[in-house]
Amino acid sequence: MALQYDFQNSPSFWIGLTNHLLEQEMNRKLAPTGITMRQVQVLAALSLFGERSQVELADDLRIEPSTVVRVLDRMERDGWIERHPAPTDRRKKLIRTTDKVEPTWKRIVALGEEVRSAATKGLSKTELKSLQALLTRVRENLEATEHRDV
Repeated sequence: MALQYDFQNSPSFWIGLTNHLLEQEMNRKLAPTGITMRQVQVLAALSLFGERSQVELADDLRIEPSTVVRVLDRMERDGWIERHPAPTDRRKKLIRTTDKVEPTWKRIVALGEEVRSAATKGLSKTELKSLQALLTRVRENLEATEHRDV
């Protein structure tokens, strides 16, 4: 029996496939830097939000805390991040980047801009704004559903 599904009309399929291809291209471009897309996502969260706990990073990245721990262990081993006790709770560890990140971060941003440029080739500013608005609405719809189920 062949499995049937109308993939051509599935926003989840379109978004998932697009995200997979974007991550695949970023990983290909990142390979010479010695850092992975998942590690870049950790650095991006730290750049956006500042120091974070492991639990907060897992929530930011929407992945399991145990997965974050493995990523952070590798990043700490490679000198990208360091853990230090939170000032208000010494049992809680906060994550911050090291000085090693700065020159590599500039390269990561440049690579990200290359991938973004390739991915959005031929799209007008209006189309990009529409795409952003539509994806924001999809995300907000899903976040509203997520909070209703709790």
